[in-house]
Amino acid sequence: MPEDRPDPAVAARRAVVPEAAAGRRFDAVLAELFPEYSRSRLAAWIKSGDALLAGAPARPRDPVRGGEAVLLHAAPDTQTEAAPEDIPLAVLYEDREVLVLDKPAGLVVHPGAGNPAGTLVNALLHRDPALAALPRAGIVHRLDKDTSGAMVVARTLPAHTALVAQLAARTVHRQYLALVVGALVSGGTAHAAIDRHPRDRLRMAVREGGRDAVTHFRLRERFRAHTLLECRLETGRTHQIRVHMAHLKHPIVGDPLYGGPLKLPRGAGDALVAALRGFRRQALHAESLEFVHPASGEPLRVDAPLPADLRALLQALREDAAAHAQAGR
Repeated sequence: MPEDRPDPAVAARRAVVPEAAAGRRFDAVLAELFPEYSRSRLAAWIKSGDALLAGAPARPRDPVRGGEAVLLHAAPDTQTEAAPEDIPLAVLYEDREVLVLDKPAGLVVHPGAGNPAGTLVNALLHRDPALAALPRAGIVHRLDKDTSGAMVVARTLPAHTALVAQLAARTVHRQYLALVVGALVSGGTAHAAIDRHPRDRLRMAVREGGRDAVTHFRLRERFRAHTLLECRLETGRTHQIRVHMAHLKHPIVGDPLYGGPLKLPRGAGDALVAALRGFRRQALHAESLEFVHPASGEPLRVDAPLPADLRALLQALREDAAAHAQAGR
């Protein structure tokens, strides 16, 4: 592939193989020279001839001698094919590298068979068309459709690589608020493997031999028959908090998959009954995200405010608790 390609979208990156790298594989050395790109993407560029060693194409396993010039044509390609759609987004933080959103309940993250449009991906591509060059439009983790709160999106390929690596290393701290059934007296840790449910393919379940899953939780606020928990994910399995809390016999309020039938506190007034009956999603909110900024290297924490529906439900629970405390005096 000629070095004087006229395509202005292609970023030409140059480096020199260190003398100490003599005898090592080209792909391993390339990954060290350009750590902002994933190994899979670098391997693809080697195979396509976009990574040149001493001015010529090379195979991934070819040994380097040390001192050769390396030329990398970092050509963006379309990774996300979804159509842009003008869907409003609430932005909590934004710079050239990352975007942190407050995802509303009801918004699907990725297009799929049942949701070909109207998703977060469609909204992101309308806001920033350059995200089409990134895998999944820069999305590095997801929230369930009816879970609200903070989500981070990478805006550049180096940021995407860095955030994926942080997630894999479990250094991204994700804190959720979960309103669960039952008045817990203490926090704890749910450490139970999760896998696909053996009969219902829409559900996950605690299963022996599944993927390791760890959720730490502590009490934020107690009510008569419910508890607001802070949940911190150590791992990020599908439906993890929902599955773990149901496994502990304290399912999340309103959860259509794992919550079971509605349970009303004894003596609940009309206002609380209406609030609980009217809450038609899992009461789960991604409250905060903490990660290392991929460009500055500084820690970044972003908080997402409670949505109106969950605020109203919590207020109804507080008023119920206060009314019963007053009546018991």
